Amino acid sequence: MRENVQTAMNTILTTFNNPPAYTVVGGLERKNSSGVSVVVLDRGTPYNRAVLFEDLEKLGFDYIVSFVGNRTRYDIDGLSASFPSVRFIISEDVSCGEEINIAALELSGSHFLVIWNDMRILKGSADSFEKNQKLCLVPVIQNGKFESLPTLFAPLILKGQVKTHPFEYEKEGQLSIFPFDGIGLYERESFLRLGGFDRSLSNFYWQLMDFGFRAHLWGEEISASNTIKISYEGSVTPKDLTGSDCFRRFYLKNLAPVFRGDHANLPLRRFPGFLFRSKTGLFTSLDEFNKVREWVKLNQFRFRCDARTVAELWGGIP
Repeated sequence: MRENVQTAMNTILTTFNNPPAYTVVGGLERKNSSGVSVVVLDRGTPYNRAVLFEDLEKLGFDYIVSFVGNRTRYDIDGLSASFPSVRFIISEDVSCGEEINIAALELSGSHFLVIWNDMRILKGSADSFEKNQKLCLVPVIQNGKFESLPTLFAPLILKGQVKTHPFEYEKEGQLSIFPFDGIGLYERESFLRLGGFDRSLSNFYWQLMDFGFRAHLWGEEISASNTIKISYEGSVTPKDLTGSDCFRRFYLKNLAPVFRGDHANLPLRRFPGFLFRSKTGLFTSLDEFNKVREWVKLNQFRFRCDARTVAELWGGIP
């Protein structure tokens, strides 16, 4: 059993402090020295993992971190013996964002690529990836018919509500508000410095939205790159937009703060509107508001702009 604590990265409430317990099997042998590892998230559907690991090893990754679900635990002892560079991680009731956080703490290289177990890398290798300081490079993603998918997103904000407009890759360096499905090449130190994904949000879509907005609010960049091309083997999983409690926290952390001069704050005048939206009662809403207000104060000088400025970066719908 390993429990990693990133004490230096304590500016995001509960993100890296006291992470969830998890078990690690294997993965002690470093396969290559590219500085890039790959993280494989588990969709829950069994796939031929031996074939996947063989393909990933050929692409020159240092380590393979593979998350294991309840339905895919049965063969990890045999796979661990056959693939000593694969680090299997078993955890209970952990969100996808938390899994990526765990992987970032487990690894030590400069970059890590996140994919799912129903995907294959069509273009790019660990040595060919652009190893710059951008927080995240979003690859070109295709479906099982090798058709490009609209997996880049522009934010649209209207009267305190936020929506995203999907569009396809057109040119190198296009911005995206978040990495679709969490898929992307992450610069590890930037990821840790940002605070990773907020584990208090149970819904992965809102974890992605919070991560992406925070990144742009704090001056980081999430952009598209054609140097990596990935394909789904199965169908694309639709977004789950449920979770009103997740939206409330997302709103307070990302849409409600006001940026003035060189810092941001969450003014009390935002509370009446939040109370109206939350529908959770005065005292519950006030407690939630004050906790996030303290978080904004703690990180006030990390903000570089406000949410409206982030939306204006796209200059309208592509």
